[in-house]
Amino acid sequence: MDVKLLRIVTGEEVIAEIVSENETSVTLKNGLVVVPTSSGSVGFAPWATVIDREKPDIVVSRNHIIYIVDLDSSIQKKYNELYGSKLVTPEEKKLIL
Repeated sequence: MDVKLLRIVTGEEVIAEIVSENETSVTLKNGLVVVPTSSGSVGFAPWATVIDREKPDIVVSRNHIIYIVDLDSSIQKKYNELYGSKLVTPEEKKLIL
């Protein structure tokens, strides 16, 4: 799963899985918009909430994207918990001798 943060020309920061990309557009799915909170942190809300969930891909023109970057590892982990595999791996335990 190739998940990135995209800054859109509207100012929105969107976290989404990149399905495919070419010279003119990027196809995304499972988008979350980053929402600032009153406490100074951030939250997340679904992006494009009224789309057909049977066809979740959204094609965005590269003309509307300012940048695409990798996610912080803690945000990547949260995203994977929401949209990734339902298989949860336990934390590694160390054997003390």
